[in-house]
Amino acid sequence: MKFFKLIPFIGIIFLVRCSPPETKSSGFASVSRVEQGKPVSVMLTSYSTTLLANGRDQTLIRIAVTDSLNREITSADDSIRMYVTGDGKVTNPDGSKLVLHTDTSGKQYAECRLLNGTCQLLFIAGTYPDKIKVEARCGKLWPGAHEIHTLPSGIVMMKPRPAQLLPTTKPIDRMIGADISFLPQLEEQRRKFLENGKEKDVLALLHEHGFNYIRLRIFVDPGNEKGYSPGKGYCGLSQTLAMARRIQNAGMKLLLDFHYSDYWADPQQQNKPLAWSSLDLKTLKDSLETYTTKVLLTLKQQGTLPAMVQIGNEINHGILWPDGHIGQPDQMAELLKAGIEGVKAADPTLPVMMHLALGGQHDEAVFWLDNMIARGVQFDVIGLSYYPRWHGTLDDLQNNLLDLANHYHKPLIVVEYSDYKREVNDIVFNLPGDMGKGSCIWEPLGPGSGLFDRKGAITRLISIYDELKGKYLNMTR
Repeated sequence: MKFFKLIPFIGIIFLVRCSPPETKSSGFASVSRVEQGKPVSVMLTSYSTTLLANGRDQTLIRIAVTDSLNREITSADDSIRMYVTGDGKVTNPDGSKLVLHTDTSGKQYAECRLLNGTCQLLFIAGTYPDKIKVEARCGKLWPGAHEIHTLPSGIVMMKPRPAQLLPTTKPIDRMIGADISFLPQLEEQRRKFLENGKEKDVLALLHEHGFNYIRLRIFVDPGNEKGYSPGKGYCGLSQTLAMARRIQNAGMKLLLDFHYSDYWADPQQQNKPLAWSSLDLKTLKDSLETYTTKVLLTLKQQGTLPAMVQIGNEINHGILWPDGHIGQPDQMAELLKAGIEGVKAADPTLPVMMHLALGGQHDEAVFWLDNMIARGVQFDVIGLSYYPRWHGTLDDLQNNLLDLANHYHKPLIVVEYSDYKREVNDIVFNLPGDMGKGSCIWEPLGPGSGLFDRKGAITRLISIYDELKGKYLNMTR
């Protein structure tokens, strides 16, 4: 095959030819893979989404086609179109150059074909910092995509000293949790929850079936016109206070997730709240610390202090952009430390979590943790999101957790997930030395989770959590 030079232009998309992927045995193949099935979506995992813009830094990309249960279809031999927008390029795993095609809209793409259901590519960063969209398309299937952030090549890379890698000493509960932040909105829509045909309070229902923690997100001012909930303020302080009382009355504990935004905060967006939008770094740090303390003291005054706090949500690309973007690691560390100080001012015994959307991305998790810990960010728990659509296989998750627990001596929680409910919990709870403290399922109240049907009736899948409770919460340590 003839090869052409691949040139990285913003807005241009590159064509790729795949070499055969490396095949590895999996202990989870029986639940995560199926030989035949109806394809629904393209799974794309970029094993790092943070690279240096030096023209050399690179990461493996893995592509598969999945069915409605997110199981990889191992017999799939579909043709995949690979689009890249931004300063970077894709190659074969051996680095060989690739050919470009052009689609009917004038966009260029690389084409590869699945072999035994998977395909591997290499993404190589360009030479200037950028946010690069990498997308895999296959016919009318739901495409898979990642946003890769390339950072200034001159940033100072740091590794923690042994004295900075001390074990967590605060007691950390075992957690079988659920993020049900949408509940007040569902109830406003008159959504009901049923078991055996009878309406029940969903908090009591979850608690009866093994859940002992509820996770809530909180936005700074979600009620403003560009916020999460204009005019209504869902997931603001007043709603959080009301939900905290309900959680306590149901006999469960609260994990509070500070988004530090008026809207969703995740790896693709970490925007400042409107009220903080024009602040300089010093004032921004002060505002972050003061706000954190204020929220926690307000909860404490009504007797519903959280049992654990997240400083930010999925912050592997930073918080409060642009000041706290990962491309400015010193400033990011200062902002995180301000949030931690805000927690200490309210209650120094509260465990603090750092939450990364990197369930199976080990190299990037190490990059983030090394650079933040070395810069003096002290916290107690590592939280990870795990969605196989973006974060790799169950083997990737298990290997990542094992290494992080061994290296950083901090408890780990899979604080967002939905698929593979039993397997995710088995992986985390069976980490050596009781380092795996549990999980928190993302929004299980909708039919997409499988725990409730479209009428709000609980399904037989809830029995998984009855088993998990007996297996992991009632055990004698």
